[in-house]
Amino acid sequence: MNEAPRTLDQFAIAGRTAIVTGAASGIGLAYAECMAEAGARVTLTDIDADGAAREAQRLVDAGYTARWAACDVTDLHAVARAFDDHVAAYGGCDIAFANAGLDVGDGFWSPDGTRNPSGQIDVYPKDKWDRSIAINLTGIFHTVREAARVMKANTQRRGGCIVITSSNAAEINEAIVGVPYMAAKAGVKHFMRHAAYELAAHGIRVNAIAPGPFVTNIGDGWVKKDPAAKAAWDRLVPVGRMAETYQIKPLALLLASDAGSYMTGSHVMIDGGMQLGPVRPLNNQGD
Repeated sequence: MNEAPRTLDQFAIAGRTAIVTGAASGIGLAYAECMAEAGARVTLTDIDADGAAREAQRLVDAGYTARWAACDVTDLHAVARAFDDHVAAYGGCDIAFANAGLDVGDGFWSPDGTRNPSGQIDVYPKDKWDRSIAINLTGIFHTVREAARVMKANTQRRGGCIVITSSNAAEINEAIVGVPYMAAKAGVKHFMRHAAYELAAHGIRVNAIAPGPFVTNIGDGWVKKDPAAKAAWDRLVPVGRMAETYQIKPLALLLASDAGSYMTGSHVMIDGGMQLGPVRPLNNQGD
């Protein structure tokens, strides 16, 4: 019987390569930082080329190995090119984060948990539906498709791991975010499960992280700009606060490393207990 590795050693990813979509800000940037901090060589991709370039250079200036690429995840050829260039630069692809997503605020936010009027099915604009599905669901398919292609092709680095950003909206009725976002994230969850099933025979693990309320640039960074809005959100979360993006890093490292070697097809919630139901006042007098 082989001796079991030490626990902390299972989290080691030094020398591996990782590519992250939507890495110019928010959760995607946290993933890229996490991979770099743990010793991986990282490619940051984003439709915001200037943002990706700026953050990659910041990592390089801090002593990490990083590069960037402009990439629109709705364009399959652009995604394929980003993966091919990543492999050419680093010699292979061990870890892929399918993260890029569309801001969910359609000009209306209601931190008290009421319905989003722009999400009403009978008036929802088809062009917004199409764009949200294209980015939040089809973009994930494009990314996982190309990650699987390059991981399967490199026989010297058998296997790999793919981590998808889902949402707690895939599990609960998150009324604030509206129609297409919820549909897309539910689709992401089930696509992830099938991809995990199909790719397991190739040594490729596929899991999803399902964040709840995080302080990011989503909705034009409204919670960063409006302390009252953030305080309202904090009161809704059972643990009493929205999360900062650094708090997602340990979970990302678990799924991207050998520490998660027996995990595939998992949809892992990190939402401060929001799946339990939002906190409501105990009486009719509000706060």
